[in-house]
Amino acid sequence: MSAVGRHHENIRVVAVWCPDWPAIATARAESIGVEQPLAVLHNGAVMACNAPARAAGIRRGVRRRDAQFRCPELIVRDADPGRDTAEFEPVARALDGVVAGTELLRPGLVVLSAPGALRYYGGVDELVEVLVAAVAEVDVECLVGIADEMPTAILAAREGACLEPGADADYLAPLPLGLLAAEQALLAGPELDELLDLLRRLGVRTLGAFAEIAPRDVATRFGSFGTAAHRICRGERWRLPSVSSPPPGLEVAETCDPALERIDQAAFVGRRLAVRMHDQLAAAGVACIRLAVVARLEDGREVRRVWRCAEPLSAEATADRVRWQLDGWITGAGSGTTRDDDGVEQRSGGAIVSLVLEPLEVVAAGKLQEGLWGSAGLAGARARRALQRVQGLLGTESVRVAAAAGGREPARQVDTVAYGEDFAPGRVDITWPGQITGPAPSVVSPPKSYRLLVTESGGRRLVPLGEGVELLDRQDHAIVAGERGLLTGEPVRVRLGTLGLGVSGWSAPWPDDGDWWHGGALRVRMQIAPVGAAALLLSAATGASRWSVEGVYE
Repeated sequence: MSAVGRHHENIRVVAVWCPDWPAIATARAESIGVEQPLAVLHNGAVMACNAPARAAGIRRGVRRRDAQFRCPELIVRDADPGRDTAEFEPVARALDGVVAGTELLRPGLVVLSAPGALRYYGGVDELVEVLVAAVAEVDVECLVGIADEMPTAILAAREGACLEPGADADYLAPLPLGLLAAEQALLAGPELDELLDLLRRLGVRTLGAFAEIAPRDVATRFGSFGTAAHRICRGERWRLPSVSSPPPGLEVAETCDPALERIDQAAFVGRRLAVRMHDQLAAAGVACIRLAVVARLEDGREVRRVWRCAEPLSAEATADRVRWQLDGWITGAGSGTTRDDDGVEQRSGGAIVSLVLEPLEVVAAGKLQEGLWGSAGLAGARARRALQRVQGLLGTESVRVAAAAGGREPARQVDTVAYGEDFAPGRVDITWPGQITGPAPSVVSPPKSYRLLVTESGGRRLVPLGEGVELLDRQDHAIVAGERGLLTGEPVRVRLGTLGLGVSGWSAPWPDDGDWWHGGALRVRMQIAPVGAAALLLSAATGASRWSVEGVYE
């Protein structure tokens, strides 16, 4: 055998993939029938769905409203990594029972080194049969892929393909470029979206076409992220040479007295250990990309799970994985069951008496982008996690943020969307005839109960706007807007209910016939500054003597 062949044999990787795992985990956790259409959302878009939902035309990336329009009976749930990890623990334990050295990339995707397993079971077919049967024992379906490199094995698992040594590049060549975004455990983030968009505009449609570009040109044009994607497409070693074994003494441990029996207790301890480990890694100048979470249970057994990550772990990301894993162990998924003398199953050993975090592989700390003061954007990350947690408890629509929409009226220039949803109206930059120019009013469409602060010689008081205001000329006649939007007089006073205020300035009126197709009357807008009060944005239909307040410039 050639040196190349021996090299490929030594590094072959097996990937075990459970399709649509977020949807499967949700159905198992909530006892939802397999015949009911189900979709799991992340940031308002479908991230996974089951077979009945796909039969109704739902796919990944479809927005929530579109998905519910296509399938009105669709069951919608928000993504929950903790739930996915807890439900996947029986699958991981089943795989641990037949092969050694499994590593969890995410719930639903496990990888392991192939050579030892292939030698033990006698070949590829035998190994695949054992893995599929082990997963089937816990009522889950899976696909198995085998290749020289981990990214290729993961993509091959989507078709259940087992490649010959040295065949990675040939297998990847005809695959569509979009498969790079199919698995976030490999590449993810806005950089990937930008890379794929640019490659498509350059005419690159397949992984092989991208692989044909010279590495030097890729590094020059697309940077380090593009280089990582290029190595995947070429079937080259995925991990860069900087990957190394961690220095000794970086593992952290804690004895739990009393034993951890609740998720909130475990999450607190796990976060504390994650911060300690991250501080030790930072002091050593390295960042972790493969993490072992080890727990000792009350019955003396030890449970262990290895997480492999595409990017270096921050303290927050480490704490998340520890919490998800402890959730699976404490709720019973990892604790195992025993049978008493009557044959009844009894849960045993669920409480955790000690916990260890052990970094197994590290890279130089420079690969983890830190903030200016070493925070790595943790404040923003905590804010995002808090908002996402509220959405998880109360629903996606419970947290809304402002987004520029574009339009003539102040009330239409800003819209609210659910936090995390993409909002691209495509009309913000349009020059709208008659639109309000800056600065915009700070209060838009004030309610009837709104009170305007007025300063007079006798002091200050709050005056309700009520049904609107009147503009008066020098003869105290009400000013109206004519058919062409021209005023019937010069405003000298503003009447707010029974209170009259002088006018220190006013703008020329401008008409707005934007809704002419509805048959409505022409409306006129103008800005006016009462003496002793905030400026107002007024509007009225032509011929009307009372003006409504659309905005207040506080």
